Amino acid sequence: MTLTDEQTAAADAFRTGDHLVLQAGAGTGKTTTLALLAQATRRRGRYLAYNRAIARDAATRFPPTVTCKTAHALAYAALGHRYTRRLNAPRRPAGQTGQALGLTQPARLGERDVTQRTLSYATLRTVTRFCHSADPAITRHHVPRLRGLDDPDHHAQLAQMIVPFARKAWADLQHPEDGAVRFEHDHYLKIWALTQPTLGADYLLLDEAQDTNPVVEQIFLNQRDHAQLVMVGDSAQAIYGWRGAKDVMTGFDGTTLTLSQSFRFGPHLAAEANRWLQIADAPIRLTGTNTVPTELGPLSRPDAVLCRTNVGALAAVMTLLTTGQRVALVGGGESLRTLALAARDLKEGRRTAHPELVLFTCWGDLQDYAAHDPAGGDLQPLVDLIDTHGPEAILAAVAQLAPEERAEVIVSTTHKAKGREWAGVKIADDFTPPKDSEERDDQGRLLPGPIDDGEARLAYVAVTRARSCLDLGGLSWIHDRTDAPGPGSGGLPVQACCVAEDHGAPAGTRRDNPLAPAAPSPCASG
Repeated sequence: MTLTDEQTAAADAFRTGDHLVLQAGAGTGKTTTLALLAQATRRRGRYLAYNRAIARDAATRFPPTVTCKTAHALAYAALGHRYTRRLNAPRRPAGQTGQALGLTQPARLGERDVTQRTLSYATLRTVTRFCHSADPAITRHHVPRLRGLDDPDHHAQLAQMIVPFARKAWADLQHPEDGAVRFEHDHYLKIWALTQPTLGADYLLLDEAQDTNPVVEQIFLNQRDHAQLVMVGDSAQAIYGWRGAKDVMTGFDGTTLTLSQSFRFGPHLAAEANRWLQIADAPIRLTGTNTVPTELGPLSRPDAVLCRTNVGALAAVMTLLTTGQRVALVGGGESLRTLALAARDLKEGRRTAHPELVLFTCWGDLQDYAAHDPAGGDLQPLVDLIDTHGPEAILAAVAQLAPEERAEVIVSTTHKAKGREWAGVKIADDFTPPKDSEERDDQGRLLPGPIDDGEARLAYVAVTRARSCLDLGGLSWIHDRTDAPGPGSGGLPVQACCVAEDHGAPAGTRRDNPLAPAAPSPCASG
């Protein structure tokens, strides 16, 4: 393998023993590069993988001197195995767990009646949020905010009620043999982290560092005095902040290097990706591979359709099913099925246990909240979908989903598509432009509102899943904005038109395969 200049620079910096931050853009072969670093030294290393599948793949590519594990696997080997009996315990409703902890009464907060079951759910979520944090104890800021309970004073009252029970739940979880609270994998990870463990290695490689939970960050940074630390990831792909993840790369004290040569796609798509990287003020810009023929334009038969939200994915599934195609949904349809069941409960006048909708007493209550409360605007697409099709039609659509290996087209949210790639990708219509600002130009027209950094990062992840052809679809509005950055990457045009042929949909693959031959383009240039 011939190294790029950037890979050579990374290898040289690694040999010095300095702490490193490696900003690796989409498709730039970060795992391949890390494996090359490890192969060039006899020192003992540890690779901390984002999930078990990545750890298994890495173990086949790194030398025997490197242990490839997730943080959970390390924690389980250290002390999590003591809790095996509790890990195998049957699931139980949150309400029953709350009763066992002494939480037996409902509460009235503002105009909302909060049931005992909802309070129990909030208690368990508080413990989960604490486990994802680097904090030594449970406090009020770990208590989750509930839909429909948006007033700060009401949330403060909720937190005052919940914290004592959450601390009681955490004390219950310390017992290896038995307890009232169902023991989860995140619990033993947190218990281990609180012991301030030392990892025996000469160097540590932290993968997907832009989406690291603070608890894992703390474990990693605590090794700084005895091991060389190498963070690798893509700050522009930090899209999990809403669930507690943190981009630990930007503030890390170490030498920063980049991998910007993408082996996944060509210059046209790199130029499109750079639009979003500039909007997000990302620390990297991509260069495409000239020998990879990636085109932009409409796709009639995409391999994958990428959506912004679960509701958008559901709408895409229902539309595609009407064409007679075999449709798969990444991650399965369980989350959409539970949303439809929750909607059916509310429409039939029953309260639901769905964590996003527990405070609503009926469907009309949710309709009013989505239409008139600023905090509920993101629920409006769900309300519209249910009002248009009804819960039963949605449940029927979910039941028709095919497994990925048999599907002709795969639908995914962009969050779940991260780390995947397909030949032909279409962006769904739920990537809508931001609302206009209140300012006007010289001709009296409203100026477009600013694009949120988080939305730009999500768009960047979406457009970089394609290898051969990208249909911008719901993101094509970016070309109509006068304030949008140019295509970049040498000013290459991005107006190439492509019309897909009828071709099968290969399963999405890992992005770190820069040496694999490029698949033939499914697009014919117009």
